[in-house]
Amino acid sequence: MEKQIYSRVGETVWTTHLDNGLPIYVDVKPGFQKSYAFFATNYGGMDMRFELDGVWQDTPAGVAHFLEHKMFDTRDGNALQDLAANGASPNAFTSTAITGYYFESTEKFEENLRILLSFVSVPWFTPESVNKEQGIIGQEIQMIEDDPEWQVFTNLLSALYAHNPVRVSVAGSRESISHITADTLYACHKAFYNPSNMVLCVAGDVDPERVAALAREILPAQGRPAIPRDYGKDEPETANEPLRELRMEVSTPIFQLGFKADPAPHGQEHLRQELIGELVTEVLAGSSSPLYARLYREGLINKNFGCGYEAYPGCAFLAAGGESRDPEAVRDAVLAEAGRLGREGVDPALFRRLKKAAYGSQVRALNSFEHTCVTLAQSHFAGVDYLDFPAVFDSISQSDVESAIRRWCTPERAALAVVRPKEGV
Repeated sequence: MEKQIYSRVGETVWTTHLDNGLPIYVDVKPGFQKSYAFFATNYGGMDMRFELDGVWQDTPAGVAHFLEHKMFDTRDGNALQDLAANGASPNAFTSTAITGYYFESTEKFEENLRILLSFVSVPWFTPESVNKEQGIIGQEIQMIEDDPEWQVFTNLLSALYAHNPVRVSVAGSRESISHITADTLYACHKAFYNPSNMVLCVAGDVDPERVAALAREILPAQGRPAIPRDYGKDEPETANEPLRELRMEVSTPIFQLGFKADPAPHGQEHLRQELIGELVTEVLAGSSSPLYARLYREGLINKNFGCGYEAYPGCAFLAAGGESRDPEAVRDAVLAEAGRLGREGVDPALFRRLKKAAYGSQVRALNSFEHTCVTLAQSHFAGVDYLDFPAVFDSISQSDVESAIRRWCTPERAALAVVRPKEGV
């Protein structure tokens, strides 16, 4: 394995690519009792249309999430129980772009890693178990559909995007998952759960060579070619629609305001745009910004207000939201502030302070094994050397952020999603 030292952030990472195409990252943490392993596939809720063995496949919404649930089943029982019996704390998640399986443990690391690699790489489904899972996930979908914060975020994505499947719920719908069969799951596992489409990230006081040796022993000897994917028609620069509203049993309106950013490029520019996007949100409406103070003082937002930047294949956006008695007034104030910053520029002292704060936040996050492993995995799929973020920060100027504000934070790129109280509530 190759040793990479990131002296500016105090991290040492061992890396290698196995012959089957699997990349491995091991962040060695001498003296720590805890170890963390994250095994992820570059496959998420938006990957519904893809080419497998020369044939284009159209799969129902929610397959990636459904597959995550079923992967813990094995011929001999359940991998969650096996890991827990070894003292590990295991779990998994499916996002828009990736699916990840992980565990944290203070003992029996190699035994737990062997279990993790084995159950994720060897699928086992039956029609009966799939039918049973449809009922379980259907109840989960019903619960999240009753969550106003989930509704407002998914409605924001539908308002921003006309074609990109980021607008579709990762869990799918009760109707869409009714079309999922064992054959569907096997086909998607074959396409995406192959070593060349996955990544293994580990943090702890572990032997990198042993991690690589176990992966060679357990995983398939060969990977598959890259899987072509279709994310729909090209998106216009403007938002799909300016406003989406829904009424639910809430006491105060809940909202998300979004701005459609340029699609994030692959490679190190992906990280640069991400850091610029985060600085844009902080300068514009972050908790240290003049606008935040004014909106809070006027009672238009409360402590639940937050903002950030997100990027997925083919799309990226800024979002800000929380509770407000007048979401439209918040939207108009943010747009007015964006226009002012675009004309007058950002206060230099504020920019320097926010840039230092953002850098410090990135460094502090490295204390979390989970954050480090998950971010290394996401960064690998984006072609990014994440731990080189100090050099990327150095390259970002105040004018870069001001230019992004002028380009992205315009009325044409804006969309507002609101969940309002039902009549009479």
